[in-house]
Amino acid sequence: QAQVVESGGGLVQPGGSLRLSCKASLFTLDSYAVGWFRQAPGKEREGVSCISHGGISHGEGSTAYADSVKGRFTISRDSAENTVYLQMDSLKPEDTAVYYCAAGTKWIATLRPDDYDLWGQGTQVTVSS
Repeated sequence: QAQVVESGGGLVQPGGSLRLSCKASLFTLDSYAVGWFRQAPGKEREGVSCISHGGISHGEGSTAYADSVKGRFTISRDSAENTVYLQMDSLKPEDTAVYYCAAGTKWIATLRPDDYDLWGQGTQVTVSS
């Protein structure tokens, strides 16, 4: 069935980098808004970054970032690979969480989990020395 699968998580030291991948199967990810979310133990799931429907995702206005990651994380699409990436630089211990990718039908992507319909299983990111 249609699904999205996250990969690229792992253990990294503070200041390090990781690139997360969200790959879709059996549907075209360009036709959907895509969001990255994270959830740490005992905390509510929060929006990290999002990118709008591929038809309008051609400039800065098509992406959004949480204030806590702005300037450190970058979201992008690779249509040929049917994949959305989250490049994470200058990682901090407070970035530690399970990171989820989700696809939704909103024309403009949001950082609200309720706006997304199809979720992956998550990938663990741990930032620790």
